[in-house]
Amino acid sequence: QVQLVESGGGLVQAGGSLRLSCAASGRTFSRNAMAWFRQAPGKEREFVAAISWSGGNTIYSDSVKGRFTISRENGEDTVYLQINSLKVEDTAVYYCAADQFEYRLIRRDYNYWGQGTQVTVSS
Repeated sequence: QVQLVESGGGLVQAGGSLRLSCAASGRTFSRNAMAWFRQAPGKEREFVAAISWSGGNTIYSDSVKGRFTISRENGEDTVYLQINSLKVEDTAVYYCAADQFEYRLIRRDYNYWGQGTQVTVSS
């Protein structure tokens, strides 16, 4: 059974930083893109960032570019999201996702999802 488990969320003041982690189990995603999405209260889930299978390519939403950094550790099937200069509007549940197809980098149509980790930013 494939599982993606996120960790690292919490309550932080505006301007602070967090590092989210997502560990995959049940299969390897070393040839698959992985991504982070988020869903704020009352809003739809939105794309945040994605990283290619090799880690050599990354894409970000405009709202987080320059503040968030996605990375991965293929040997451990783990993906990270470093979040800096947090803003109140970054408050959301952050979800990890993995693509079932290999060797592509996409902003949507991910097939595997974690349960999410809450990030709350106070002013």
